Order: sequence, then C-alpha cells, then structure tokens
Amino acid sequence: MPLGKGYDGQDCSLARALEVVGERWTLLVLRDCFFGVRRFSDLRAHLDVPRAVLSARLGALVDAGLLRRVEYLPNRHEYLLTARAEALWPVLYGLTRWGAKQSGEDRPSRLFFHVDCGTQIDDEGRCPRCAVRSEPGDLETRPGPAATTRRDDPVSRALRSPHRLLTPVVTS
Repeated sequence: MPLGKGYDGQDCSLARALEVVGERWTLLVLRDCFFGVRRFSDLRAHLDVPRAVLSARLGALVDAGLLRRVEYLPNRHEYLLTARAEALWPVLYGLTRWGAKQSGEDRPSRLFFHVDCGTQIDDEGRCPRCAVRSEPGDLETRPGPAATTRRDDPVSRALRSPHRLLTPVVTS
C-alpha cells in the first residue's frame, strides 16, 4: 500500500524523506545517476522500467530538487544530480551494503574504491587508508564478487569496467 501524501500532522523526518525517495524505482534511478547514467533512454534500458513510470520518477526528482534536467541538444535532455542528491550518497551506499549482507552473503555486486589512493572503502563509506569519508566524485566503482553479466544493455556493458562515479557513462 503506498504511503499517504500528507505528513503535516506528523513530526517524522523519515516519513518526509520517503515521500521524496520512497517510490519504487526512485532509489535505482538515483543509483544509476550516481553511476553517470544521464539520459532517459539509458536509464530506461538499464532499469527495464516502463516509460511512464520513469518519466514520473524523473519529474518528481526534478521537482524535489534532486535532479536537474539539462538540454544538451534540441529536444534532448540529460538528468544531473544536484548537491542535494549527492548528499544522499551515504544513504544509498549504506543501503547497498545492507542489502548485500541481508542476502545471506557479504558479496556485493559492486565495489567502491577511493580514487586518490586506490583503496576499497569500508562499510561506512570511509577510506581506511586515508581515514576520510569519500565524496561520490572521489570514488570508482568496479564489478564485485556477486556481479553477474546477464544484462547486455549499453549501461551494463559500460559498467563492467571500472568507472568513476558522477562521470557520464558513454553508451554510444
């Protein structure tokens, strides 16, 4: 059952946050944007999400100030994360690590490395070598031990190689 839309009577920050990012597909759209996926067609192909659902989620994320819609050619748009969205990185990373552990194995499908020193970040998103919490743009993602190669869309193929977060994924 979907969440209600009115939380004015509740003093609950979590409920208000879920109104922005709690819809199905929304966190996956944001994840892909962190990976550098910017175009509607690439998001749709990588996520297998219905066109109308993706359009609604992107519109809601733009309205919430988490994405900017930028025209790069006439009638061609890209979606870029805002600083507000980038602040969600620790939450997305934490959910990703939690999901890997809850699957019964601590085998993530993606690994994240601090670009400056090449060290894999820990469960809290910190670089153990540099003792810093890495910002998304300072991280590189690589396939992890639970990665599968079942998907063959352009984004999946591009992400089989190491890729710096927030850097555009080249699919064509």
